[in-house]
Amino acid sequence: MSTRRNHLDPSLVVATCGGIGWAPWAPGTFGSLVGVPLAVATGAMATWLADAAGLPISAGVAGMEVTIIALLFMVSVPIATRAARLLATKDPGPVVIDEVIAVPLVLVVVAPADRSWLVLGAAFVLFRVFDILKPPPCRQLERLPDGLGIMADDMAAAIYGAACLAFARWNDWL
Repeated sequence: MSTRRNHLDPSLVVATCGGIGWAPWAPGTFGSLVGVPLAVATGAMATWLADAAGLPISAGVAGMEVTIIALLFMVSVPIATRAARLLATKDPGPVVIDEVIAVPLVLVVVAPADRSWLVLGAAFVLFRVFDILKPPPCRQLERLPDGLGIMADDMAAAIYGAACLAFARWNDWL
């Protein structure tokens, strides 16, 4: 299959977020930017679901949002696997679905109503720092097979980012 035809494969279209992953430089950063509006959407959806289920807003929204992100993660693993196989690389740069799904996880520690532009920007920067530095166990998680390895290291980076964001909020820095 030609490279041109590969670009049209549905799994590549999704894994590259409609082609954003083909950016000539910093595709992970562009993918992370797509994660910011996704975080706003997951927060809104979680708020609506928690309200519809009659759950307490504080814990209910966070629980619903984690569930939504977990579902997105599970759907993304086989997509990332297929994309990596089509591109014949273990963790191809154009595959940015991992960054997109990870950014909302950073923001789970902040209530959707409190997600100001400053908080969204801080979450984005914190995620990028940990995604680039890959502190343990992020780098080790990359060794997991196929799409699981592609996705898992970014989720771990998001957890580091969430911990730092929670700490900053707890100290009234944001």
